[in-house]
Amino acid sequence: MIVVVAPGQGSQTPGFLTPWLELDGVRERLEALGDAAELDLVSLGTTADADTIRRTEIAQPLIVAAGIVTAAALERTPSAVAGHSVGEVTASVVSGVLSDVDGMRLVAVRGRAMAEAAAAVLTGMSAVVGGDETAVVERLTELGLIPANRNGGGQIVAAGELAALDTLRAEPPAGTRVIPLQVAGAFHTAFMAPAVDALRGFAAGLAPADPSARLWTNKDGSEVGSGSAYLDLLVGQVASPVRWDRCMESFAAAGITGLVELAPAGTLTGLAKRGLKGVPTVAVKTPADLAAAQDLLDRTA
Repeated sequence: MIVVVAPGQGSQTPGFLTPWLELDGVRERLEALGDAAELDLVSLGTTADADTIRRTEIAQPLIVAAGIVTAAALERTPSAVAGHSVGEVTASVVSGVLSDVDGMRLVAVRGRAMAEAAAAVLTGMSAVVGGDETAVVERLTELGLIPANRNGGGQIVAAGELAALDTLRAEPPAGTRVIPLQVAGAFHTAFMAPAVDALRGFAAGLAPADPSARLWTNKDGSEVGSGSAYLDLLVGQVASPVRWDRCMESFAAAGITGLVELAPAGTLTGLAKRGLKGVPTVAVKTPADLAAAQDLLDRTA
């Protein structure tokens, strides 16, 4: 079983969509996705600077559009899919739960609502790499921080107020490195409750289909067979922790034999190399990586 995964916010870099425009139909596809999100995704993905594409309301639609385009460039339809954080919106489209237009409309609402919630209180996120997991969580609790992402492979992302994150960086748990993340707020925590309300109102007008591929949720790593249930989970995850560690455990239990990460790729294949040791991975960063991804997918033919 090859699992196709979609990354979350922070994976984007300036100009990362430029090589994809060399493929027939990609520019037109991005323009259509941009119309749905009310953004010029072609310009944002090719010429915008790092500060611009770091903005939550821009980064999230940009990342989802990149994943949709990458998945469409694969010759084989994925039979198993999962996404990390906003990558779950990508996964909803790739698995057939939502149309690409509805997926882009949803992520546009998500990005704007999370940006507004983040502006209400000065918060942020930092990756804590290494160390003993129990000790790391205890330290976060001491500082009033939340383990917002448990990513496996020795990485936990702390979220909360900036002053507490500064203290964490200055006085980290033993054996760890603390890396501030370029995000605008404490995502996947109660600070995002207003965004959940906004997203739930929009999602109520959508008509999700049941997934056409095996699909896992960040909520607890379980497999979801109902489109409406997945949409509910996708809405709630905005203010609840991401359990990518449990997703990887579920992949292993299901017999994963390879992992392909959609653009902008690299983060999840890196986690897989530590959390799913020995499993072949392909990070599809540019069209030059499509052949290797296709070769891996063909192994399940």
